[in-house]
Amino acid sequence: MKSVRVVLLPSLLTPLDLNERAVVVFDVLRATTSMAAALSCGAAAIRVFGSIDAAQSAHAAYESHPKLLAGEVHTLRPDGFDVGNSPVEFTFDRCGGRTIFMSTTNGTKALVAAKNAAALYTGAVVSAAAVARVLSNQPFDITLLCAGTDGQPAFDDLVGCGAVMSFLEDAEPANDGALMAQAAWNAAKDDLAGAFAKGASGHHLIRANLASDFEFAAGLNRVPVVGRVREIDGNLVVTRQAT
Repeated sequence: MKSVRVVLLPSLLTPLDLNERAVVVFDVLRATTSMAAALSCGAAAIRVFGSIDAAQSAHAAYESHPKLLAGEVHTLRPDGFDVGNSPVEFTFDRCGGRTIFMSTTNGTKALVAAKNAAALYTGAVVSAAAVARVLSNQPFDITLLCAGTDGQPAFDDLVGCGAVMSFLEDAEPANDGALMAQAAWNAAKDDLAGAFAKGASGHHLIRANLASDFEFAAGLNRVPVVGRVREIDGNLVVTRQAT
């Protein structure tokens, strides 16, 4: 039986949450959902960065082609970027065979914060069952990390954690965060899009006329793709994990 801890924000991570543990990062609205969409549409890899400047610099220096620059600052696509952070933007035409360079306000920073985990994955509602299969087939206890929004816990991330926990048959909650995630999932599962619309992230998307993003993110198991995150030559790189 594996223990499952849920950490509400990257700033709350401790070494005990990372050492000899498999960590899954959730930025349900929207980065980790977009990563699942991109990988499902044939992206070769996603290189993630903690800042827009770092992503731009790495993209400019990357001599191999094709490539794509993706990012978001406070919901919107930065100037000069090819795409923003909407999962619906990551199509086969844009992603197929490409290396994506990505930085977002919350999600990519959370991945950077968790880089010392024994194993690191991306998670979302759209890939919940697939994430659970991967976690069940690896040897470590589990930490589910919420990226949060504007430095505060995000309801959509808790729902994502709870969704994955609902498919885990060999794990048990090990802290109050895990119990909160289960409660959030049970409260939201019958109307995920409606639940996402009520949270801070959903409000941001509605104001930006991006409600289609949380409707996509609410599609349980619609994109059964898990990202495996590894550090390669000093960069965090997400590739598709076999499930």
